[in-house]
Amino acid sequence: MKTKIFSVLMFSALIAMTACSNDDSMMDTYDHQASEKLSDTRVAQGGRTVLVYMAGRNNLYKALDNDLEEIKEGSKKLSANDNLIVFVRRFNDKNASEQPWIARIQHGEVTDSISVSDIGIHCDEPRACDPEVMEKVMNYAYSHYPATKDYGLVLWSHGSGWLVEDEVEDRRGTRAFGVDTGSSLSGSPKWINIPTMRNILEKMPHLKFIMCDCCNMMCLENLYELRHTTDYMIGSPVEIPGNGAPYDQILPDMFSDGDFYKQIVDKYYNYQGNRMPLSVVKMSEMDRVASATRQVMPGIMANIGDGYADMTGYVHYYNLNPNQFLPEYNIFYDAGEFIMNHIPQADYETWKQALDQAVIYKTMTDTGYWATDKHWSIFYSDFTITPEKYHGVSMFVPQDPATGCYAQLNEDIKQLEWYDAVN
Repeated sequence: MKTKIFSVLMFSALIAMTACSNDDSMMDTYDHQASEKLSDTRVAQGGRTVLVYMAGRNNLYKALDNDLEEIKEGSKKLSANDNLIVFVRRFNDKNASEQPWIARIQHGEVTDSISVSDIGIHCDEPRACDPEVMEKVMNYAYSHYPATKDYGLVLWSHGSGWLVEDEVEDRRGTRAFGVDTGSSLSGSPKWINIPTMRNILEKMPHLKFIMCDCCNMMCLENLYELRHTTDYMIGSPVEIPGNGAPYDQILPDMFSDGDFYKQIVDKYYNYQGNRMPLSVVKMSEMDRVASATRQVMPGIMANIGDGYADMTGYVHYYNLNPNQFLPEYNIFYDAGEFIMNHIPQADYETWKQALDQAVIYKTMTDTGYWATDKHWSIFYSDFTITPEKYHGVSMFVPQDPATGCYAQLNEDIKQLEWYDAVN
């Protein structure tokens, strides 16, 4: 979701506290008697089990309620053999003590609702981005609703690629997935790092897909880090609108086979007015991409010479400055455009063959800019996107540590497996 909006709200300190929708259809999702019912709840076995992990205790709380209604509507199109599970952590200013909860959604109805305390999560404030919470929720969902075929995961929240966070409190420009602000929107934000998420996912059943309904997740660093956890990763390299995916349309595709990922991407793309760069990566090919990148890296470094690459005019996907456009705060660049412009054409073609085996499907904005809130279009107005430049995935390019926040980022990248794989 829109990381930029969150940054603006945090740094302006002018947060508007607007009430969430809290009608009966929403309140029925939290069951205060869940602990008494747990022993009587029958394990449901289905063909595929998909968990939608909604980390919404942040400024996306309204979008969460809207998407939850879409999910309920889309569930009416599923068969009785499909296990659609949601985990919901949201901001509810009418009931600030509401615990996160897990439930099955079937035929438009919320069933088997249970609070996190009833599955063994006992802490003062169980945040969605706490590793213990994420691991126990996923373990509960996938073990309590086992699949005869396979499993899927939707990551719903804010996202900012691989950027590393202490997982204690926010540091400007350092975060990864699913910010949880705690007791209030102006509270201490907490994120979960991608390596930490990888450790959790590797304990779960192998996933058929991970769909990232959050910003900036389709970077080579994330893809390589998560390569052993899922067959396919679906998402966007860019910052995306807060309304995200059309769940009422795409839910049946999440339980389909064949090229199901194309249907998800096409419907998402059309829903956002054909202005949403999206991609699908076959994760088993990421080792080959890393190997090909390692082979061309000496040529890239020789081309750059002493100093740092001049990235002026390159396609970029994320800017960390919440107040004004400053090039030194551009973080993720199109991976293929960067490599294409720093090695001979023949070497680039060889590298691109490896990438094309991994990026098996992608869409590109047909207007030259992507679907985003109009008031931050200035962040992405200094380049022209073309089919030649657009490769569906981004990468981090180290820059002069004396500018922007690169001193920290140039060090943080070394915590990712990608760094060792290509250097």
